[in-house]
Amino acid sequence: MSIVVNKRSVDFIIDESVDRLLKRMNYTFPMVIVKVDGTLVTRSRFSSHLIKDGSNIDVIHLTSGG
Repeated sequence: MSIVVNKRSVDFIIDESVDRLLKRMNYTFPMVIVKVDGTLVTRSRFSSHLIKDGSNIDVIHLTSGG
């Protein structure tokens, strides 16, 4: 059982939310966009959106500057 995070295979954990996955993967950037199976997950749903086995997750780090 596994999921794909940014094109990398990662162990699937039952009842893991997007928020927990980000912590487990050490994604600590304050501004990220997360898509699960191509669908945008809003920050307000990070703690309630559960990852399913076989999911494809894209975590995009936003940066600012000039």
